[in-house]
Amino acid sequence: MNETSTSVLPRRTVLATGAVGTAATMGVLSTGPADARRGKKKGKGKGGAKNGPGAKHPVFQHGVASGDPLPHAVVLWTRVTPTPAATPGSGKGGKVTVRWEVATDERFRRVVSRGRFVTSKGRDHTVKLDAKGLKPERWYYYRFHALGQTSRVGRTRTAPAEDATPEHLRIGFTSCSNWPAGLFAAYRGLAQRDDLHAVVHLGDYLYESGSSNVRAHEPDHEIVTLADYRTRHGQYKTDPDLQAAHANAPWIVTWDDHEVTNDSYATGAENHQPGPVAEGGEGDYAKRRARAHRAYDEWMPARMDGTARLGDGTRLYRRLRFGTLAELSMLDLRTYRDQQVADPGYDTGVDDPERTITGEPQMEWLLDGLAQERAQWKVVGTSVMFSPLKVAALPRDVAGAINTLAPLIPQDGVYANPDQWDGYTADRRTVVDHLAANDVRDTVFLTGDIHSAWAIDVPTDVGSYPLSPTAGVEFVCTSVTSNNLKDALGTPSRSPVNLAAERAILAANPHIKYLNFDDHGFCVLDLDARRAQCDWFVIGSRTDPDTPITWTRSFATDSGASSVREVDAPVG
Repeated sequence: MNETSTSVLPRRTVLATGAVGTAATMGVLSTGPADARRGKKKGKGKGGAKNGPGAKHPVFQHGVASGDPLPHAVVLWTRVTPTPAATPGSGKGGKVTVRWEVATDERFRRVVSRGRFVTSKGRDHTVKLDAKGLKPERWYYYRFHALGQTSRVGRTRTAPAEDATPEHLRIGFTSCSNWPAGLFAAYRGLAQRDDLHAVVHLGDYLYESGSSNVRAHEPDHEIVTLADYRTRHGQYKTDPDLQAAHANAPWIVTWDDHEVTNDSYATGAENHQPGPVAEGGEGDYAKRRARAHRAYDEWMPARMDGTARLGDGTRLYRRLRFGTLAELSMLDLRTYRDQQVADPGYDTGVDDPERTITGEPQMEWLLDGLAQERAQWKVVGTSVMFSPLKVAALPRDVAGAINTLAPLIPQDGVYANPDQWDGYTADRRTVVDHLAANDVRDTVFLTGDIHSAWAIDVPTDVGSYPLSPTAGVEFVCTSVTSNNLKDALGTPSRSPVNLAAERAILAANPHIKYLNFDDHGFCVLDLDARRAQCDWFVIGSRTDPDTPITWTRSFATDSGASSVREVDAPVG
């Protein structure tokens, strides 16, 4: 997803001069999960980070996190700063032994699991481990100790047993958090909720660009090296609202393109310049991606081998079960895809069955999961829009602004975004035909990337919709901060030109039931045996640290219906 920004240092100038930004070192002594959910921002109350006697700097500057919950295990994460100079990406600092513990209570009177983890500069002093021996469908609290200091307290939850039938599953989901574009108030909204069993992040957790708008990126140039990617991850995890959201519930994440660079594919990217660095290039793309993936593995609470095991790797697509109620398949739509076509309006390559967005092994894995009857709801985390999107003829300035969200929109109206599944229609047809042929019901696609809110019926044949059946539904979340239509046009929210653009899209796509091009925020998905409901919550100003967070719209799909209907109130 393209993102326009201001005050960008020239990439070639920065690389040629070898300029390197310093890592973010602002330590946030945040409150524990209970205080975060009450909306407090500072202090050393219950669960707060503690400095040891004579401490010269905070050791746990980057918060705590958990992720990928299983019935008996969950991934725990933190990072230690052993010396003031040992900032992310610095390559400085010696080995550190970190103690961790998990308890059933926030005061740690009933510790149920504990251990030690040795970290070093070889893994950027990050700590990532599997806390095992836990009971299914339980809330737990965890913390870390190192160098005389104790981290804040994190809260996490295990998944239900595979044969259990939970009453409901409630998850927050979001995407596209661009640091320079604004403050992360949407994460504050997620952190203040007591009712989320997990948070799903659908990609663009960070951005690779060098830019300074509301706040500056570190390093302040486009990131290319391993040190760059580590520094950028470290900066993002100094944000207090993001730290609070990570500490409040386990996260389930996937990447999109900006975790490496814009519009990436298997062998390159739109925003990668091959060639020697000394000559103004950015080197070998495969090496750049490997550095980005390594930093992601170090800094994110995810299982990176594609299985229930925790190990170093690069396979991010994986599946998590929540009893018999739901199964979540998280896709990786960047690592294996073919290059995007140049012009989707006139290039028949979008229909080429030899081209793929998933890669053959991942497609087989996805189809196998969708055909199983292990769980009622088949939830698919897809970083880019699955449903077809036809863009009608629009005024040139509006089309240009939308191009910053979904590129290459021609004036005469076609299926236009080659970076989405629209650029790989054979793969989409394979999935849709599989759902129809196997009579798979209750399939829900969760999507990020496009910086706007959508509720969609997924048609089996878009040309004959609504006479043709539907294969599932798709809910698309807004961005945390990344530019939407009003930001690109410089118009007020819900202005006439913005509303006209939405009406044009809806008129050309009757399977799309809701579209909001203007707001930032997050979604909450609630699943039970009767229905799946998605609520959209939006923030006010991206630059106001106290901006209000409000509910705006809700849509649901009834079990067996594979179509959305509007709901008049959010869950909870």
